[in-house]
Amino acid sequence: MAWTVYLACFFGGAFLANALPHLMAGINGQRLQTPFASPPFRGLSSPQVNVAWALANLVFAYFLLVRVAPLDIRDWSQAGAVYLGFALMAFQCARAFVRLRREESRDESPRSARS
Repeated sequence: MAWTVYLACFFGGAFLANALPHLMAGINGQRLQTPFASPPFRGLSSPQVNVAWALANLVFAYFLLVRVAPLDIRDWSQAGAVYLGFALMAFQCARAFVRLRREESRDESPRSARS
């Protein structure tokens, strides 16, 4: 099988994993970082922007996993590529969100100390 199929499976899994936190944050009415925030990837976007970003990620995942490289979940190598992309993006998201929470708590602590 062509390496491009595995690449499409990998990135399809990554887009799928990236959609989840943005969709959950948006549905819960929480702000979360997106590429459209100010500054990009560091600021917080509105819940509506997060839902839109999640839906865009789901569209990208659909095209990569269904249209570009039709995923056969019975093929261990394809399923493994999707899993690897999903897992790496999930860990990256977790790391980025921990960093965001630390920055938020650092920004809030001087205000509470002044009160």
